[in-house]
Formats: sequence, structure tokens, C-alpha cells
Amino acid sequence: MNLSAIDFWILTASLIVASTPILLAGLGELVVERAGVLNLGVEGMMITGAIAGFATAVHSGSPVMGFVGGAAAGAAMSLIFAVLTQYLLANQMATGLALTLFGLGFSALVGQGYVGAKPPMMGKLDLGPLSDIPGIGVALFRHDIMVYLSFAAVIGTWYFLNRTRAGLVLRAVGENHDAAHALGYKVVRIRMLAIMFGGAMAGLGGAYLSLIRVPLWTEGMTSGAGWIAVALVVFASWKPGRLLLGAWIFGGITVLQLNLQVAGVQIPTEYLSMSPYLITILVLVVMSAMGGRKAKGAPGALGRSFHATH
Repeated sequence: MNLSAIDFWILTASLIVASTPILLAGLGELVVERAGVLNLGVEGMMITGAIAGFATAVHSGSPVMGFVGGAAAGAAMSLIFAVLTQYLLANQMATGLALTLFGLGFSALVGQGYVGAKPPMMGKLDLGPLSDIPGIGVALFRHDIMVYLSFAAVIGTWYFLNRTRAGLVLRAVGENHDAAHALGYKVVRIRMLAIMFGGAMAGLGGAYLSLIRVPLWTEGMTSGAGWIAVALVVFASWKPGRLLLGAWIFGGITVLQLNLQVAGVQIPTEYLSMSPYLITILVLVVMSAMGGRKAKGAPGALGRSFHATH
């Protein structure tokens, strides 16, 4: 065992990259749940975004177009979810689970022709002298643009939810959709837009996986990342800043278990591989034991269908 082989700054840089797809998908799901909708189809939307982004990038030769394709595919999947749950009043949990299964099967079918293909690479941003700072330059200033856009998305989501009228209306819908409807707000329209935003963000997260995190297509490559994103929203108490912290913790554990294997730690690889998911479950169990629904900050109308009376 040689723990000195683990470089702290490289580990930090790796955890940021590993956390980015979960952070993107989690931010989208946070907005959706703030609107009072529980979307368990994030995994399916992520894997659909992964194959759509990969295929678009391969055919267009542009990773940027790949991300556009991934976001569009995720938004299209979420539109199906939105119509079924908001207009046809289908059960949100059952519909989300069905879309996850559909996304996994659809991506496996479409992805058969892309196994072994290489997508165009997205270069790192040139931040000049910042990237040359010893240690911190490696950790923070040698990433691709999507990493920095994910940081901006955290700030933007917080600002939208807490400092804009549209964000306050969305939160009002999530807390009590009947009261919001009585005040004249278009509950279904607001929820539809939130759901499509969440789907687009999940698609971006999936595209990041297939284009940057692991630049190739592999069936089922999300490996539960969508479920972790949903869990981290609860972990974060529906707050963007805490979601960033949760994504970093999960990304750090994921990267650390790989580094521990390289360092020769005498722990079966199966235990190391399942550790990020196990720790996430334990955190959620502890949080659940610590307080009730309101104490954790859950939107009051989360998961409840809206029935317009007039």
C-alpha cells in the first residue's frame, strides 16, 4: 500500500470532473421539485442525453453540438413526462420509473452503432497564469468550459429561485399549487417549463459523461448517476449550494475509491466500488431520522398532482 502515490491536487481536480454530470442533473431536478413535481426519470433522461450527445458530436464533429443534442434529447424525454403527469394526471413516480426503463432500453438500442466510436475532444480553457499556480492551478483552473458553466448554473439557480419574481412564483407553485392557481398563476405551464429545464440539465449531465468524463459510449454508462442526483437533492435540502457540496462529496468518494485501488489498499474492489452509493444511502437515512418533511425543507406540494377546478 502506497498512499503517497495519491496527489491531493490531482484528486481534487478529478473529483470536480466526476461531480459535474451529477451536479448538472441535480440542479435540474432541484428546480423540478421546487415546482412540486417528483421526477424519477432522471436516470433515463441522462442516459438518453448521453447517447444523443455522443451521436450528435460524432456526426457533427463538434462537442458543442453534442451538448446541444444531449440537452435537446433530455428535454424531449421530459416533455413526455410532463404531458403524462400534468395533462393526463398520470402518477409521477410510476411515470418517472417507466421513462427510466425506456431511456435505458432506447439508448442501448441506438448506441449499438456507436460502440468503439471516438467523439471529438473538447479542450481545456486557457486561463493563463491561473493554471500555472502550483497545486491550486491544477485543481481549479485546468478544466473544460462545462465545469465552469456548472458552477455558474449553481449561482444562477440560487439567484433565480431566491431573487427573481419568476423563481418565487415557481416556489409558490411547489408549496401550494391550489393557492397559486387561485392567485392566477398558470400552474401547469410553470411546471411544464420546470420539467423541461430539468430534462435539459439531465441531458447535459449525460452528454458530459459520454463526451468528457468517459469519452466513449458504453451501454448503461450512467451507472445510477441519475438516482444519485435525485438523492442529492434531498441531501441538499433543496438548496443549490448544498447540492454542489453533495456532488463534490460523491465525486470525491468515487475518485478516491479508484485511487485507493491504484495505491494497493487491501480492500476488495467490490466494496470500494459500492462505497459512494452506500454512503449516499446512509446520509439520506440519517437525515430522514433527524427531522420531518418540513424540517428538511421539502416543497409542500411535492409529488402531488394539480387538478384545476376551473
